[in-house]
Amino acid sequence: MAVSANADRPVWYPGKAPAAHLDGSLPGDYGFDPLSLSADPEMRQWMVQAELQHARWAMLGVAGCVAPELLTKIGVADLPNWVDAATYQYWAPGGTLFFIQMAMFNWAEIRRWQDMKNPGSVNTDPLFGYNSNDTNTDVGYPKGLFDKFGWAKDEKTTAELKLKEIKNGRLAMLAFLGICAQYVQTGVGPVENLFSHMGNPGQVGVFM
Repeated sequence: MAVSANADRPVWYPGKAPAAHLDGSLPGDYGFDPLSLSADPEMRQWMVQAELQHARWAMLGVAGCVAPELLTKIGVADLPNWVDAATYQYWAPGGTLFFIQMAMFNWAEIRRWQDMKNPGSVNTDPLFGYNSNDTNTDVGYPKGLFDKFGWAKDEKTTAELKLKEIKNGRLAMLAFLGICAQYVQTGVGPVENLFSHMGNPGQVGVFM
């Protein structure tokens, strides 16, 4: 079935019509929803935010996997591989760090849920009143304190940044999945795997 509503709109599979409930207004929307999981508007709103959060965590996760190993390999630091990070001796015991993280996550997630139910209701910092002049109601894309460089001043720039972020985030989610799969197969980190492949691409690769 050919695309008829908007011939210029990029779709996930050229020549195929996008899902009827996806109109291209969302960042990175290429009409891909073969199972109609986001047909319900409320579910779609939740899934958009879920993907955005997973994308951001994946980008941080990939950086957290690569950076320590790379710094260790070039002799700048002596840090554990990402798999061994859980047993590394930090400034506090693992149980204490876990409790602190869960408490902070809980606070942040509750506020994010409140923002989804009532967009813009949690823009102001509850302790010191910072960001009180932020009238943004675009859930998932806070401004004010979170846009110090003023990159999102106009709609065109904002749309470009949203698209770049979700594309990089989707790539990072796949990259982290690849890092996990590589470790299961090889027992080493992503940097070591990359260097091994670059050193002998004919013998070291996804099919070798």
